Amino acid sequence: MAAESSAFRGAILYFRDDPGSASAADSHVYLEDGLLVVEDGHVVRAGPAEALLASLPKGTPVTDRRGLLLMPGFVDAHVHYAQTDVIASGGGTLLDWLERHIFPEEMRFAERAHASEVADFFLDELLRHGTTTALVFGSVHRASADAFFEAAGKRRMRLGAGQVMMDRHCPEGLRDTPESAHRDAHELIERWDGQGRLHYAITPRFAITSSDEQLRRAGELARAHPNAFVHSHLAENVAEVEWVRRLFPAARSYLDVYERFGLLRERAIYAHCIHLDAEDRRRMAQTGAAAAFCPTSNLFLGSGLFDIEATDAAHMRFALATDVGAGTSFSLLQTMQDAYKVAQQKGQSLSALRAFYLATLGGARALRLEDRIGSFEPGREADFIVLDPAATPLMERRMRTAKTLEERLFAWMILGDERAVRETYVLGKPASTSARAAARSH
Repeated sequence: MAAESSAFRGAILYFRDDPGSASAADSHVYLEDGLLVVEDGHVVRAGPAEALLASLPKGTPVTDRRGLLLMPGFVDAHVHYAQTDVIASGGGTLLDWLERHIFPEEMRFAERAHASEVADFFLDELLRHGTTTALVFGSVHRASADAFFEAAGKRRMRLGAGQVMMDRHCPEGLRDTPESAHRDAHELIERWDGQGRLHYAITPRFAITSSDEQLRRAGELARAHPNAFVHSHLAENVAEVEWVRRLFPAARSYLDVYERFGLLRERAIYAHCIHLDAEDRRRMAQTGAAAAFCPTSNLFLGSGLFDIEATDAAHMRFALATDVGAGTSFSLLQTMQDAYKVAQQKGQSLSALRAFYLATLGGARALRLEDRIGSFEPGREADFIVLDPAATPLMERRMRTAKTLEERLFAWMILGDERAVRETYVLGKPASTSARAAARSH
């Protein structure tokens, strides 16, 4: 069968390194008039349009998006699909917010039909907002995991997810056992991990809701399945940290709890990581674990401010995450905006160039998927988005005076949301189109 080729013309941006650690000139590729060539869902090459157009095989379809920006799809390093319907539920800090809003909502996911309906909506929202890869929490129910993976497989997205483990300090309707959680996770790994573009995530909710025995069994799974993710929460809230200290008095720190049970390694992603010390960050870096920086939810719940400078000083990997439903938007653009504000509050800095890196190649690196997604290097999977600089009247007006790439990216980051995402492509095929773009096509 002949290879299926296509090309896309427009401004192109992708990253080769972290602008926070490399010189800005070496960290990224930007082409004002570029061409992205795709074959069988993978990037063949990206380069100057005129030169590449002349080399295309005769009859290759070329989609013209001049005036717009093509870049790799966004990567959301931590988000809860089972909390979709309680986004924007106000009041309280982390622990009482869980009791009031989250635990009652997650009980509904025992019903397969409900889990499937929410999974479909959730994944379509990710695509509408330009997110093509995510690491996702479900609920403690087997139905929530199977429903999610089925919906994800249909969309051919590269996604990680898992059934949540909780055997204490939670409502009876959300409680499993160490044995049942281990059995379900093992069966789900066998069924879904590596199927198409799907990954399994071993998912203890957080140390508070898992007994020593459950964490031990989770560690067994992590050792037996090194390619699976480990996905949990860490040091989000001061009261949470203190509770962990009382539950695990022998541990040096909250992070040390996970390390003692074999849950600190590459492909371990811990959301929040606000209240860490230098030794915690050193161990995260040494073991290859990564942090998911969740600025919108941290501000919403008043949990604290992520320390970018301390994280960088430890050479610790981190990426951006929406953390819906404590997070207030599915948009990585809105998440970048709040990340910038968190940095400002800490007396630190976050350039727009680096924010876009964290939402693309940085996210791929945190998930150890940079050989597959996150850039336009040859052979990468062709998940990409098209950003519109005129998505709103105010954005269009601001872009007229933006003289540099950094200024244009900053305008998207501060003024942008899902309206700026004109199109989303998965493996080189359209997966979502904005209403504005659809109207223009008619």
